[in-house]
Amino acid sequence: MKRQFALFLLRWALNALGIWIATRLLVNYGVTYTGDGVDITLAGLVLAIINTVLKPIIVVLSLPAIILTLGLFTLIVNGFMVYVASSLAPGISMTFTGAIITGIIISLINYAMTSVLELRKQER
Repeated sequence: MKRQFALFLLRWALNALGIWIATRLLVNYGVTYTGDGVDITLAGLVLAIINTVLKPIIVVLSLPAIILTLGLFTLIVNGFMVYVASSLAPGISMTFTGAIITGIIISLINYAMTSVLELRKQER
């Protein structure tokens, strides 16, 4: 149970980091940020909760589209999750295109950190 909570906290921090990076890089794609660091932290928490609760349901419902597009539709699903989280969090607004690109950025950050943690686990 401790490990799962620690993993949730790590995902929360990585989501907040990804959203912060996206707000700095994607101004031309409609990602705007007016607020302080608390808003980004809150958006990271909302995204972590949405990914834990809502994403598995959406993935199962969109499985035919995911299979038909050979997995590329998962980018749209990730973008939708980010779009919903940005709609619920104050101070952050995104277009759907910006949300898809933000989802890609967050996925890359999560993938890199997971790879680093797996390497560290294998070294022990």
